[in-house]
Amino acid sequence: MESIIVKKPGLLTTVQDLGRRQYQHFGIAQAGAMDAFSLRIANLLVGNVEHEAALEATLVGPELQFNHRGYLAVTGGGFAPKLNGKTIPLWSCVSYDKGDVLEIGAPAYGCRAYLAFAGGIAVPPVLGSKATFLRGKYGGYQGRALKKGDALPIGSRKYEMPRRRIHDELIYNFQRNEVVRFIWGPQDEAFSEQQKELFQTLSYSVSNQSDRMGYRLEGKTIAHREGADIISDFIAPGSIQIPQDGKPIVLMADCQVTGGYTKIGTIISSDLPRVAQKRPGDVIQFQAIPIESAHQTYKQMERAIQLVKIQNESLLKN
Repeated sequence: MESIIVKKPGLLTTVQDLGRRQYQHFGIAQAGAMDAFSLRIANLLVGNVEHEAALEATLVGPELQFNHRGYLAVTGGGFAPKLNGKTIPLWSCVSYDKGDVLEIGAPAYGCRAYLAFAGGIAVPPVLGSKATFLRGKYGGYQGRALKKGDALPIGSRKYEMPRRRIHDELIYNFQRNEVVRFIWGPQDEAFSEQQKELFQTLSYSVSNQSDRMGYRLEGKTIAHREGADIISDFIAPGSIQIPQDGKPIVLMADCQVTGGYTKIGTIISSDLPRVAQKRPGDVIQFQAIPIESAHQTYKQMERAIQLVKIQNESLLKN
């Protein structure tokens, strides 16, 4: 089988797809890509289905050597990937040959890169997904982050892919420090209107105590009407918990499925990719929007992905 050899693993490089949403009611964490938009686009660029497994690299990417000819795409933060020492463009389909070496390095902005390969990463699915869940030590490549010397199996590709990139207007701009939009609830009644208004005026920084499970934010505290504890209920990636100390926690891809802290709001799906690209020290400011606006932004994101899919189908027919 065709494979990719890991010469250097990077800081934290794992196999991820879109996760295990269908098992959350059994208490199974969703896991999957932190920045699902970038993973989906990377897969589409190389002719894969959008939920295929790819590599997620954090802060410092890997160095990989190919033992076959194929196609790759790198998306996500402001990395400068190099193939045989020459910089290749992000958000593009690029061909590689047997013996070629890909280096990802560190980003100028953002913190996560997504590396998709035509044919996908051929690791066995666990509970319907190839996503690595690090805390559970299952899924992906042996349930762990990549190590030097690992050989990643690559599936057979179906097409010869043209060298191309997506239009700039479809690419998330992870450099801009835009507000993070959310909808109120489900426990926003635990906070006074004054505290809710304050929450939207404050700026928070991502602390060093942040990982794939959640981001702890530093900044001024938000006071509860009474206490922070509730009877544990469902939580999902994007939930904004306010524990007793008043400092927000943003739940991310590897979060648990229930929790006992009040949740002031939930980040909208189309803004989660930008949150996923935040690194320690980066600033987050929140803005509440109506649920109807959240639906509209979700549709806009999905239309952008559908446009790439349509372009794919047109190219592969010709």
